[in-house]
Amino acid sequence: MPLFGRDTELKDLGALVDGPEDRSGMLIRGAAGIGKSALVDEAVAAAAIAGVRVLRTAGVEAEQNYAYAGLHRLLYPLRKQLDGLPPRQYYSLATALGLPDGGDEPTAYLVGLAALTLLADAAGERPLLIVAEDVHWLDPASAEVLAFVARRIDPEPIALIATLRDGVDSPLADAGLSLMGPEPLSDDHAAALLDLIAPELPAQTRHRLLAEAHGNPLALTELPSAVRDLDELPATLPLTERLERAFSARGTTLPAPTRTALLVAALNDSDSVTETLSAASILLGTQAGTEIFTPAVENRLLVLGRDTVTFRHPLMRSAFTTTATADERTRAHRALSDVLAAHPDRRAWQRAAAATGPDEQAARDLENVAERARHRGGAVAALERAADLSGSPGLRADRLLRAAELAVDSGRRDTAERLVLAARALPTTPRHDATAAWLLSGFDDGVRENPSRITELAALAAAVAADGHPDAAMRILWGAAMRCFWSEPGPDTRPALLAVADELPIADDDPRLVAVSAYVAPFERGGRVIDRLRALASDTGRNPEVDRFLGSAALQVGAFDLAAHFSAAAAPGFRAAGQLGLLPRALTVQAWSLTRLGDLAAGAQAAAEAADFARETGQPFMHGLATAVQAEIAALRGDYPQAATLASDAERIGLAAGARPVLATVQLARGLAALGEGRYDDAFADLRRTHDPGDPSHSPALRAYFLAELTDAAIRAGQVDALRELLRGVEPAVASTPSPALHIGWRYAHALLATDTAEAHFTDALAVDLAAWPAERGRLHLSYGEWLRRQRRVVESRTHLRTAREIFDALGFTAWSERARLELRSAGESSPNRDPDARDRLTPHELSIARLAAQGLTNREIGQRLYLSHRTVSTHLHRIFPKLGVSSRTDLAALLPADEDTTA
Repeated sequence: MPLFGRDTELKDLGALVDGPEDRSGMLIRGAAGIGKSALVDEAVAAAAIAGVRVLRTAGVEAEQNYAYAGLHRLLYPLRKQLDGLPPRQYYSLATALGLPDGGDEPTAYLVGLAALTLLADAAGERPLLIVAEDVHWLDPASAEVLAFVARRIDPEPIALIATLRDGVDSPLADAGLSLMGPEPLSDDHAAALLDLIAPELPAQTRHRLLAEAHGNPLALTELPSAVRDLDELPATLPLTERLERAFSARGTTLPAPTRTALLVAALNDSDSVTETLSAASILLGTQAGTEIFTPAVENRLLVLGRDTVTFRHPLMRSAFTTTATADERTRAHRALSDVLAAHPDRRAWQRAAAATGPDEQAARDLENVAERARHRGGAVAALERAADLSGSPGLRADRLLRAAELAVDSGRRDTAERLVLAARALPTTPRHDATAAWLLSGFDDGVRENPSRITELAALAAAVAADGHPDAAMRILWGAAMRCFWSEPGPDTRPALLAVADELPIADDDPRLVAVSAYVAPFERGGRVIDRLRALASDTGRNPEVDRFLGSAALQVGAFDLAAHFSAAAAPGFRAAGQLGLLPRALTVQAWSLTRLGDLAAGAQAAAEAADFARETGQPFMHGLATAVQAEIAALRGDYPQAATLASDAERIGLAAGARPVLATVQLARGLAALGEGRYDDAFADLRRTHDPGDPSHSPALRAYFLAELTDAAIRAGQVDALRELLRGVEPAVASTPSPALHIGWRYAHALLATDTAEAHFTDALAVDLAAWPAERGRLHLSYGEWLRRQRRVVESRTHLRTAREIFDALGFTAWSERARLELRSAGESSPNRDPDARDRLTPHELSIARLAAQGLTNREIGQRLYLSHRTVSTHLHRIFPKLGVSSRTDLAALLPADEDTTA
């Protein structure tokens, strides 16, 4: 049957099928019956003509609780190619698809990488079209994997078409697919379709049906056969419900046994005709055969295959479930559970659906389902339903909180909050209260909460510890400490947290306790924290979570060299395990620290990846912090328009909830840009804001680590008195902590402020070991050289200015390099123009790939590390080689030595 009024949509889909390399895909979103499936069928037909291979899947409402059911349907035709996957990907995908030689529960990201690799390999033989219909009904695990794939197929000869019903959401809605929203048919096209379907309709009936259908193709196709039943329906019913009622009314004309079989088919989570007939036979008390479906097929309700029975449209399926009585549905679910003895998970769900009240056996069966789940989303659903069936409030709270914990682990904030709220509404024990309190602390690190909440958490941690649960207390305390980083709780709160931490029966070198001390009291406890960090620095790589804690602690106390070391050690473990929710946290700390140290190339690489993964995993404040670091890097490189754009983007995120570290880093980036452009008043105003307790960018710890930039701006803006006042504000911190970043900045400031003793200050500052802090060493040489030239000691000045120029050239600090060149010219020495470094010619993403290739990794190995397909890696390398003027990995190794690599 021709499609009326869809010329534009068909043209766009045709272009997608003809050139899948040019775009990633299309999301067709619209109301039920608007024609999404018809458009998909046309695209599939076009693919067949174009020689494009088609792989299809569809969401089924009854299968939403079965992890990776939709993915299994999609990848089943490629099952023989699984052996070609790298081992870790193979075992992850095998586990997800329920194959016998799978391994432990994989993350959705590892499964996504395996699926991407498999699809890319298939597309290498023949262009590929992936079709995923009704993605609002896909199981969450499959939807996450398809969204992961959709974000990464741009360079591949792969296109994806997904359909989504209006009013519901899916991960694929945010996966970068082009949106297609079919509108209702115009009056002329609706009339033409109705005339084709029912040419003999009386004029009055025809006019009425056109008005009832509102241009909906399904309504125009199906309502003519149910026109009599429409008279009995209230005119105010929504079109979808009117269609369901019409389909249900059509079913009332069927024989009773057929109606029974239809209800079983509608409630079955499989399209197996054998299962449906077996359950129907139990209900009917007699053996049922396929002829029982014949009246439904003749009434255009069902499609009967050799081994399958399916409804012609999802609304037909839902019509029979919603109009059946509760007793009828219960009996049908019980019959289905009786025939599913060989499928314990499905049987448990059917038994649970049949329960009419508390049923502990059904609840325990669902707990077993959760234990066997191959994806935490499926386990969450099973535990939540088990909670509904629990025989006591205590058991219900236990199951709700266990489900919430899994939801937190999988990044599902809304679900976790809903489950915790439900648990808190029950009579609970102190253990329940403690669990509920710490569960949500990982989301946004409490940024959106009132700071008074931190005091409450401190009291709760103390109470939980007193009840003999030190680990639970530690988790609560960690959540409270993180809040002290993102917000400012006030002077009374921090000592309260420290008092609780000091009383916990936990070893002093426990990484969580080290991190809590660093977050809560970065100056007061700075010496102790730095000692612990240095003692632990040689023992990295065993536990990425421990390394992440320690990296965060090191950043708080201004030990950026240690922060870069620990966070770089944490990243590989998170990558290997597919923990992409934790990876951006480690990468952001790494990027922030490397940038402060002066390694802009590695910092840009880590920041770009952190921003991408934070956005993909729904962590807005980590995304904001990584974006602010990118702004800082752009400012240091002299790309001031880009710095301004990135700073504004990060500021929007930070201002939404007052995320102080984000806003402080934004002000640092703006101050650096203003310094580079010679806008010294603006630079001082930007940087000064971080020292103002009333300003949202005030960050008690971070402000102390920008003293060198603040000093440069203040002196050039003629704000020496104001600078001295600000320095007095951080003087207590200088006296209480050996923080490297703080003391480096403090020595620099006093060297520039000194008069008669300036040379001694510069000499002392340069005598400190700054091997790990090249940017700070370059800054000292530059300012010392400038001071010497002003003292008319020109020959001596050149040595320091030349050293500064070489350092800044190597680091890519464009504005600082030019400043050194200008000073050298004033000292009578010219400087050659800086040749762009190989790293400057690549984007951060390309640099990540190039460095790994330089180490000798294959395209597949690079793809595994960066969560890309090997074909995408190959495409990037083909672009990288000409940019760098090389033709082989050996050439790359010469340009990018292995000791520069920071890719985790």
